[in-house]
Amino acid sequence: MDLGIEGRRAVVCASSRGIGRACAAALAAEGAEVWLNGRDEEALARAVREVGDAAALPVHGVAGDLTTAQGRAALLAACPEPDILVTNNRGPRPGRLAELAEADLAEALDLHFSAPIHLLRAVVDGMVARRFGRIVNVTSAVVTRPSPTMVASSGARAGLTAVMKAVSKEVARYNVTVNNILPERIDSGRQQELAHRTAEREGISFEQARRRQAESVAAGRLGAPAEIAAACVFFCADQAGYISGNNLHVDGGSYVGLV
Repeated sequence: MDLGIEGRRAVVCASSRGIGRACAAALAAEGAEVWLNGRDEEALARAVREVGDAAALPVHGVAGDLTTAQGRAALLAACPEPDILVTNNRGPRPGRLAELAEADLAEALDLHFSAPIHLLRAVVDGMVARRFGRIVNVTSAVVTRPSPTMVASSGARAGLTAVMKAVSKEVARYNVTVNNILPERIDSGRQQELAHRTAEREGISFEQARRRQAESVAAGRLGAPAEIAAACVFFCADQAGYISGNNLHVDGGSYVGLV
């Protein structure tokens, strides 16, 4: 299927590794010109090189922390008029409310509320003017299933989802869509971090904690970053122009709600 992505300009945030990198690679494979981003310059350069090896169009790297105005400015200066914006960032500190400092809550808002909204504001008017835009936010299943041990993440991402829903209703008539992907139990560095925390908290081995992660998924396994990327690519397609303001759970069938 020709998704109509060839020749599009795509900015993918936090894409030097993990889910972000998988999304960048998938968009590049469909013929988009892609700008990757990351804070670790060495990891970013490696990702740009490896994604670029399989790409038809140039692949670029822009180092910077997107929770800062300087980091966002550098990314937008490199690609001021993207057709596709994929927002993504590392997870905030896990923990129950009593375990989190004020700085942890503020950081979560910077990562998963303020930064994506600042980027949206910077690019959405251009998308409206060009009558094409695809905004995909990689958030988390905790948006619809808040966890007592993921309070900071749940709150910040739920707030972002509300803002994105409101904006989606205003821009849909201009062929600009805004959708959210809600991953759960994707086999990435984040899950390894959470497994280490579980092992320490409950006095079990890291291997046992990893098995518990897989067993908690209806599919009986962890997801792959490429499976998130496949959903992201379709949201960016011409054929997805009638889909906007939605949350897509990519979680091995684990979501328990009806809607």
